[in-house]
Amino acid sequence: MLIYAHRGASADFPEMSRAAYLGAVDQGADGFECDLRLTKDRVLICWHDNDLVRMAGSELQIASSTLAQLQDRAEILTFDELLEIAITHKKNLALETKHPVPTGGAVERALLQRLSIHENRIREAGIDIAIMSFSWWAINRVKRRGFTGVYLIAHRWQRLFNLFDAIGPGIFLLRNDSELAPKLSRRGRKIFIWTVNTTSDLEIAHRAGASVVMSDKPGEMKAHLKLIQNG
Repeated sequence: MLIYAHRGASADFPEMSRAAYLGAVDQGADGFECDLRLTKDRVLICWHDNDLVRMAGSELQIASSTLAQLQDRAEILTFDELLEIAITHKKNLALETKHPVPTGGAVERALLQRLSIHENRIREAGIDIAIMSFSWWAINRVKRRGFTGVYLIAHRWQRLFNLFDAIGPGIFLLRNDSELAPKLSRRGRKIFIWTVNTTSDLEIAHRAGASVVMSDKPGEMKAHLKLIQNG
């Protein structure tokens, strides 16, 4: 089981900032999780919300603002900058394309283009890249290009997970339903679980056979995982 830093080491640093991802490197994270959106001028950025309200107190919308406008109000990390950090430090990536968005499937097309440009460097670094979304349309778009597509699950009624070889349930689903893990598990299927921030949740994820857990506290979860694995 691998531990990925959820929006970086976001318990200790501003989420999805350069400091958060470099902090995750220092904490020994196996990889990074990041949310991706497109700006008005079609720059792929690391940002969860559709606006800057929560993080910067600004009502600017990501899709209707340029990168320069956004960076004037908040620290915005571009995907290219994140990818550079990941390649330099040999960290895997779990990249969530946000939906619904005004740009539709353009976010996946932009991501696939950037990954194609850096394909050789990614291969040389030996890092694994998974692309995640709550949209099964998005997952099908990336699977056709050969990437691991992780279908994210936030509700018990999402039955489409049976169509995918990699799924991403929220830990709260497993916490409240002991029968769910056997339903999710399938020979060869990868399970990416979000967001695991306590030792009890990490133990649930471990019993569920998680391939990857995403945590705001990667260092703490790495230390507890060693204890679990050592019995």
